[in-house]
Amino acid sequence: MENDGVKMKADAKLADRDISLKILSDNRQASHNYFLMERFEAGLVLTGTEVKAAKDSKIQLKEAYCAVLANEAWLVNAHISQYSHGNRENHPPVRNRKLLLHRREIDKLLTQTRDKGLQLIPTKIYLKKGKIKCELAVAKGKKLHDKRETERKKTADEEAREEMRRRA
Repeated sequence: MENDGVKMKADAKLADRDISLKILSDNRQASHNYFLMERFEAGLVLTGTEVKAAKDSKIQLKEAYCAVLANEAWLVNAHISQYSHGNRENHPPVRNRKLLLHRREIDKLLTQTRDKGLQLIPTKIYLKKGKIKCELAVAKGKKLHDKRETERKKTADEEAREEMRRRA
């Protein structure tokens, strides 16, 4: 009997660690256009119809960025389409949305963007434990030659993998 209780506790701990993430939107161009360094997880302040549209994956992060304005973090220029059944209570598709971060994280982001000239780029928006979260990355812009070098390296890796498959 005692062993069953221990096993149940171990299973509960494993279940807590296994957090299912549903990616709602992914900014694939971010890794192509920027060197992504440090990443942060932030909550989003959304209205009801925005939440429903986001859960339907109606989010576009292509031209979105984050900014620290008046000691608050904001997601700027992200497009969340209007909810199909939202009628007159629907939200505007493009508006500034507040990001929920700890004070010391906001201060750290502010110093990095202001002093070092780095940008804050949203890399993905996902659903975690029923809450919509945004992953931010502190990023440095790539020059054209950096993009070409990355593309060359990616092609070489693909060719090496293909050669290994042929020989195996």
